[in-house]
Amino acid sequence: MSEHEFEPVPGLPAELPAGERMLWQGAPRWRSLAVQAFHVRKVAVYFALLAAFQAAAALADGDTLATALAASSWLAVLGVIAVSTLTLLAWLAARGTMYTLTDRRVVMRFGIALPMTVNLPFAVVESAAAGRRSDGTADIALTITRGSRIGYLVNWPNVRPWHFSRPQPMLRALVDGERVAALLADALAAATRPAAAGPARDTKSSAPTPLTAAA
Repeated sequence: MSEHEFEPVPGLPAELPAGERMLWQGAPRWRSLAVQAFHVRKVAVYFALLAAFQAAAALADGDTLATALAASSWLAVLGVIAVSTLTLLAWLAARGTMYTLTDRRVVMRFGIALPMTVNLPFAVVESAAAGRRSDGTADIALTITRGSRIGYLVNWPNVRPWHFSRPQPMLRALVDGERVAALLADALAAATRPAAAGPARDTKSSAPTPLTAAA
C-alpha cells in the first residue's frame, strides 16, 4: 500500500477549495536529483581517487600490481556501497515528492519516511528564479517573505543550496521546468493584479529570473 494512498488529491493534503484551479503537477527526475542534490558523481570520483592513491602508494613501496590493486579494492567496494546508497535515497526522495502549482499557491509534498506538505500561497512569494541545468532539467527557487521562514534541513533537498540564513523553497530537477516557470510567472502576475478592472501593475519582481545553477 502506498504511503500516499489516502491523499484526497495526489500531492495535496485536501481537496482544492472552490474556485482554485490546478495548473500543473510534477516531480523531480530522480537521476538528476541524484547528481544535483546527492552528489553521486562527486562521491564516485572521490573514492576512485582514493583507490588510485592507495594503489600508487603500494606500487611506490615495491608491491606488485596485483598486490597494489588488491590493497585498494576495499576502497572501491566502499565507493560502490556509498554511491548505491545515495542513488537509492535519491530515487526514494523523488518518488515521495510531488510539486503542485495552482492559480493561488505552490504546494510541495515530500519525505521518505515521514511525508510533509508545505503550502506556499502567492501572498508569501516575493519572487521566483528559474535556472536550467546542463542535463536539460530546471530548478525554480522561491523567495518568500521574511515572516514566512522555513527550515533548511527539514525541507532539504527541496531548498536552494547554500541559502541557510533565508532558505528558499525550490522545485528541483524538473523535466518541463521552462513551461512550469512560464505558468508560475503568469499565475503570480494574475495574483498581484488589482481586483478592479484596469491596467495590471508591474509584476516584474515576481517573474522568474535567471538562477545560477548551484551544486
